[in-house]
This record gives sequence, C-alpha cells and structure tokens, in this order.
Amino acid sequence: MKRKPVVIGVTGGSGSGKTSVTKSIIDYFKGHSILMLEQDYYYKDQAHLPFEERLKTNYDHPLAFDNDLLIDHIEKLLRYETIHKPVYNYALHTRSEEVIVVEPQGVIILEGILVLEDERLRNLMDIKLFVDTDADLRIIRRMSRDINERGRTMESVIDQYVSVVRPMHNQFIEPTKRYADIIIPEGGHNHVAIDLMVTKIQTILEQKSFL
Repeated sequence: MKRKPVVIGVTGGSGSGKTSVTKSIIDYFKGHSILMLEQDYYYKDQAHLPFEERLKTNYDHPLAFDNDLLIDHIEKLLRYETIHKPVYNYALHTRSEEVIVVEPQGVIILEGILVLEDERLRNLMDIKLFVDTDADLRIIRRMSRDINERGRTMESVIDQYVSVVRPMHNQFIEPTKRYADIIIPEGGHNHVAIDLMVTKIQTILEQKSFL
C-alpha cells in the first residue's frame, strides 16, 4: 500500500518571495517525486459573466478562488489519482478550456497567497510555511514584475496596490500567519531559514519513507 503523499503549503503576500522558496524546496529534493499546485490556477470560472463584470474581479479576495475544486484535486492526488489542473486566461478573466494533466507524486507543494485562509486546505497540509517580507520590498517587486513582464504602468500598479492589494493583504493574508508552522523572513534570500525548513521537510519525508 502506498504511503500518503506529503502536502506542503507555502504562502505570503504578493511579491513576498513564495516562488523563490518553493523553487528552493524543489531544487533541494530534485530527483524525488514532487509536484507544485499553484492556487492562482484555481480562480473561479467566470464564463457565465459579461466581460465588463469579469473586469471587476478582486483576485486578492478569498472568494475569487475555486477552493472546492482545488480541495477535490488535492484529495485525488492524495489517493494517487491523476488530475486535470485548470488554466486561467487573464486576458479574458475566466478559465481557459485548456487543462494540464498532473500525475500524483509523493510530495505536493501548494503555493498561493491564501492557501492558509481556508481551514479545509489547512487540514490537508503536513507543513505550513508563511513567507514574511516587508511591504516596501513586496510593492517594489510587484511593480518591477508588472511593469516589465505585464506591460503595466507605474500609476496603475500603485493604484491597484493601494486600493486592492494592501487592504486585502491586511484583512486576509497577514492574519493567516498564525497558522504557519514555519515563518520565513525575507523569502528566498533567507538561506538560514530555508535550510532549517528543508531539514524539517526532510525529517517528515524520512518518517514517511519517501527518502
């Protein structure tokens, strides 16, 4: 009988360095069976809404996510069943018809800004990580990404941050820090914290005979 896969939740504010931390875990355990599920692939399907209504979507609010589908997919992976991960079309502000076939693995990393907000998701995790980075660094990183990679203006990024991102972070993301098993200051640049985190993960994997 196969052992139940290990689920690792990685969260933090936009621009906190979640992706860097996740890549550090994947790189360290390269060669072992590991997969990543990104919460932002699981935004709700909005095909039933007019395009003008879709434009009003607050992507930093818990209600933007289809956690029912995400939980169903995690539970299937825990039973070693293949899933079809949705793909979100940001140009159309709804779910694409495309899907990504994901095969089950021994380690599942669930990454996203609100993965600790839903108690049902937390209950599926063996380890919960919160990447804690100062707001000034997060806004600088977000600004650099959105301007250079998404063609946005500085004014639009700042306006969105002030009107949506910051209040949503304070209301929904920051409070989930209390659920974390490990808090990593400054994201992927904190090598000491990452080494400690990897050691903890390694211990759990050895206990479950995955290593």
